[in-house]
Amino acid sequence: MAQLPNSLEARDVAFQLHSYADARKQEQTGSLVIEKGEGIYVEDVSGKRYIEGMAGLWSVAVGFGEKRLVEAAARQMEKLPYYHTFTFKTHGPSIELAEKLIEMAPVPMSKVYFTNSGSEANDTAIKLIWYRSNALGQPERKKIISRMRGYHGVTVASASLTGLPNNHKSFDLPLPQILHTTSPHYRTMKKDGESEAEFARRCAQDLEDLILAEGPETIAAFFAEPVMGAGGVVVPPDGYWQAVQPVLKKYGILFVADEVICGFGRTGNMFGTETYNLQPDMMTLSKALSSSYQPISALLINDTVYEPIADESHRIGVLGHGYTGSGHPVAAAVALENLKIIEERDLVGHVREIAPTFQKRLAGLADNPLVVETRGIGLIGAAELQHPAHSDTPGSLGAAANAAFQENGLISRAMLDAMAFCPPLIITDGQVNDLFDIAEESLKKVAASL
Repeated sequence: MAQLPNSLEARDVAFQLHSYADARKQEQTGSLVIEKGEGIYVEDVSGKRYIEGMAGLWSVAVGFGEKRLVEAAARQMEKLPYYHTFTFKTHGPSIELAEKLIEMAPVPMSKVYFTNSGSEANDTAIKLIWYRSNALGQPERKKIISRMRGYHGVTVASASLTGLPNNHKSFDLPLPQILHTTSPHYRTMKKDGESEAEFARRCAQDLEDLILAEGPETIAAFFAEPVMGAGGVVVPPDGYWQAVQPVLKKYGILFVADEVICGFGRTGNMFGTETYNLQPDMMTLSKALSSSYQPISALLINDTVYEPIADESHRIGVLGHGYTGSGHPVAAAVALENLKIIEERDLVGHVREIAPTFQKRLAGLADNPLVVETRGIGLIGAAELQHPAHSDTPGSLGAAANAAFQENGLISRAMLDAMAFCPPLIITDGQVNDLFDIAEESLKKVAASL
């Protein structure tokens, strides 16, 4: 029998296929193996400490090492480690979390359906939208519109919603029912001489033109993040949502707000829906719902969505959809405790207090010659990089910056050549400055190397 590799790094290369990585490069470079975390920091197996500038994957709102969440998981594990929500059965944590989310919802919602990831929540939303169209006797109303650069997940349907080319290449995606409209990124999508307000109106007109070209009677729903996350932290221009929402209402198209990144305080309100005065019919939630201490997500639907679905399930005799882990009692218990922490510590108010420092330091990165744009809101932002030497290899400059950040003790994420910043909500003023001090110094070194 062949001898197994000894180190964690070697065993990782030997046995694991990674997300969002070049598998062949992975074989050569290996992975950064994180051993533990506390607050806004994580530590690798060699003992080196990093500021986790991405809160894991946009998600660890209350920071790493929160003992209350560990204890909540342990209590529930001892009491009821698992049960399901199939066939008229449920359990206390699932009921309590559903009730809490309906209470917290920024617009009237009727029911909660639990899933295990943002991808699954969006995938479920698509299935229920199609189910509803059939229930209403509108079988032709199946097309769904999302946006270029939008991110909604990686399952077959949710990856189709995602408007990023590398999420489609060689996967035979997107599905034919999924359409994409203009990204609301003013700097790259504006026409010569077009003001921000004019651009926002054109985005709405592009959406309406697409609806009319396809046939309004065929369009079921529109999916959008209040602020785009993995597409590069694209903050919508002023007037964008005020122009887009009336178009949806005009043609009776459902609006699904993907709050997977924006939800639970990231933009300075509990939900991005509040920040931009949105009126969605459905909301998808995950990530900060449990601070990613447990995998859990939720789909919230209003009565306009629920009632036809309930009627159709009665006609058929069953709603033939479900996941083994939907509303998992341990995940639900952790999510409930996580929401208590967010409310008790007023982390949303904390974000509002810290955001001016965060956004000022983010904007200050534009002093570096590589930075062509900074953009952000609340405690989320990005710095877009550009240099002639990297113009033919999109993403290579971001990869260089990402490596420099990591070497200097900051974990970020390069979205092609946009460097993202999305720290835990508990970050302090001083820690914000530490984060951007590292980013500034790292970008200076990268610029000097060119």
